[in-house]
Amino acid sequence: ANPEREILMLKLKPNCERCDRDLPPDSADARICTFECTFCADCAERVLGGVCPNCSGNFAPRPIRPPAMLAKYPASTERVRKRS
Repeated sequence: ANPEREILMLKLKPNCERCDRDLPPDSADARICTFECTFCADCAERVLGGVCPNCSGNFAPRPIRPPAMLAKYPASTERVRKRS
């Protein structure tokens, strides 16, 4: 492993960008697009029809970071909210 190599990972945003529902890092209800726009399953599937309103991409379940890695690489605390 190269110590100078930048480690890139998902931010694990803490909320749905549409309804502001809390989405903790271990939430099975979080959905993301390829740009990591983050929505709850209800908004992503029922309201948005599976299409990201920001990039027109599709959604996938957000992976859950294992607890040991979450302790080392914590989730974002910055809430993002889109007015839509």
